Amino acid sequence: MILEVAILHIIQGKTAEFELAFANAQQIISSMEGYLGHELQKCIEHNHQYILLVKWDTLENHTIGFRNSAEYQEWKALLHHFYNPFPIVEHYQIV
Repeated sequence: MILEVAILHIIQGKTAEFELAFANAQQIISSMEGYLGHELQKCIEHNHQYILLVKWDTLENHTIGFRNSAEYQEWKALLHHFYNPFPIVEHYQIV
């Protein structure tokens, strides 16, 4: 299992709109091969910051399968315009 971690900085004043868009986008990611689950959590200290945690069966399910898919283009259209700056995405595995 691989854990994808992304800290999302949302443009000030756009958090409610982002959350609505994410409600649709999560249906896209949850349909992908190798997807195991996800959480979106809002930061208490910074109300425009979120953390996205996605569990994948393999790294390639995310980096190749999802990112090279037509579904990713839909995900991108729904969400990427909310980020400033664009998030760094990292992957972790259990030790």
